[in-house]
Amino acid sequence: MLDAVGGKWKILLLVALSQKEELRYGELRRLVFGITNTMLASSLKDLEADGLVNRKQYDEMPVRVEYSLTPRARTLIPILMELKDWGEIHLMGDATD
Repeated sequence: MLDAVGGKWKILLLVALSQKEELRYGELRRLVFGITNTMLASSLKDLEADGLVNRKQYDEMPVRVEYSLTPRARTLIPILMELKDWGEIHLMGDATD
Protein backbone atom coordinates (compact mmCIF):
# COMPACT_ATOMS: atom_id res chain seq x y z
CA MET A 1 0.00 0.00 0.00
CA LEU A 2 2.81 2.40 0.84
CA ASP A 3 4.41 1.72 -2.55
CA ALA A 4 1.15 2.68 -4.24
CA VAL A 5 0.63 5.99 -2.41
CA GLY A 6 4.05 6.59 -0.85
CA GLY A 7 5.48 10.07 -0.98
CA LYS A 8 3.72 13.37 -0.86
CA TRP A 9 3.20 13.76 -4.61
CA LYS A 10 1.02 10.68 -5.10
CA ILE A 11 -1.11 11.57 -2.10
CA LEU A 12 -1.51 15.16 -3.30
CA LEU A 13 -2.42 13.95 -6.79
CA LEU A 14 -5.06 11.57 -5.43
CA VAL A 15 -6.57 14.33 -3.31
CA ALA A 16 -6.53 16.75 -6.28
CA LEU A 17 -8.22 14.16 -8.48
CA SER A 18 -10.88 13.64 -5.83
CA GLN A 19 -12.01 17.26 -6.27
CA LYS A 20 -13.36 16.77 -9.83
CA GLU A 21 -14.56 13.90 -12.00
CA GLU A 22 -11.67 14.31 -14.46
CA LEU A 23 -8.62 16.54 -14.68
CA ARG A 24 -6.17 17.20 -17.45
CA TYR A 25 -2.39 17.15 -17.01
CA GLY A 26 -2.08 20.94 -16.94
CA GLU A 27 -4.84 21.24 -14.36
CA LEU A 28 -3.08 18.73 -12.12
CA ARG A 29 0.19 20.62 -12.53
CA ARG A 30 -1.50 23.83 -11.34
CA LEU A 31 -3.32 22.15 -8.44
CA VAL A 32 -0.26 20.34 -7.05
CA PHE A 33 2.06 23.23 -6.28
CA GLY A 34 5.76 22.55 -6.75
CA ILE A 35 5.54 19.27 -8.65
CA THR A 36 7.86 18.99 -11.65
CA ASN A 37 6.76 17.68 -15.04
CA THR A 38 8.96 14.61 -14.56
CA MET A 39 7.53 13.82 -11.13
CA LEU A 40 3.96 14.42 -12.30
CA ALA A 41 4.33 12.12 -15.31
CA SER A 42 6.07 9.44 -13.25
CA SER A 43 3.56 9.59 -10.40
CA LEU A 44 0.57 9.42 -12.75
CA LYS A 45 2.10 6.43 -14.54
CA ASP A 46 2.69 4.66 -11.19
CA LEU A 47 -0.83 5.43 -9.94
CA GLU A 48 -2.28 4.11 -13.19
CA ALA A 49 -0.18 0.93 -12.98
CA ASP A 50 -1.38 0.41 -9.39
CA GLY A 51 -5.03 0.68 -10.48
CA LEU A 52 -5.72 3.97 -8.69
CA VAL A 53 -5.94 6.34 -11.66
CA ASN A 54 -7.65 6.00 -15.03
CA ARG A 55 -6.02 7.65 -18.05
CA LYS A 56 -8.25 8.44 -21.01
CA GLN A 57 -6.69 9.68 -24.24
CA TYR A 58 -8.98 11.20 -26.86
CA ASP A 59 -8.35 10.71 -30.56
CA GLU A 60 -8.14 14.37 -31.48
CA MET A 61 -5.54 17.00 -32.25
CA PRO A 62 -4.06 18.35 -30.15
CA VAL A 63 -4.08 15.22 -28.04
CA ARG A 64 -6.30 15.47 -24.98
CA VAL A 65 -5.70 13.23 -21.97
CA GLU A 66 -7.86 13.19 -18.86
CA TYR A 67 -7.17 11.52 -15.54
CA SER A 68 -9.68 10.30 -12.99
CA LEU A 69 -9.77 8.18 -9.87
CA THR A 70 -10.75 4.53 -10.10
CA PRO A 71 -13.52 3.30 -7.79
CA ARG A 72 -10.84 1.64 -5.66
CA ALA A 73 -9.00 4.95 -5.27
CA ARG A 74 -12.22 6.72 -4.27
CA THR A 75 -12.45 4.39 -1.25
CA LEU A 76 -8.94 5.52 -0.25
CA ILE A 77 -9.74 9.26 -0.20
CA PRO A 78 -11.50 9.30 3.22
CA ILE A 79 -8.49 7.50 4.73
CA LEU A 80 -6.08 10.03 3.24
CA MET A 81 -8.21 12.88 4.55
CA GLU A 82 -8.17 11.33 8.04
CA LEU A 83 -4.37 11.14 7.86
CA LYS A 84 -4.26 14.79 6.78
CA ASP A 85 -6.49 15.77 9.71
CA TRP A 86 -4.37 13.73 12.13
CA GLY A 87 -1.20 15.40 10.84
CA GLU A 88 -2.68 18.86 11.24
CA ILE A 89 -3.61 18.08 14.85
CA HIS A 90 -0.53 16.16 15.96
CA LEU A 91 2.31 17.36 13.75
CA MET A 92 1.52 21.02 13.19
CA GLY A 93 1.97 23.55 15.94
CA ASP A 94 2.26 22.56 19.57
CA ALA A 95 0.93 19.00 19.93
CA THR A 96 1.59 18.09 23.55
CA ASP A 97 0.37 14.49 23.84
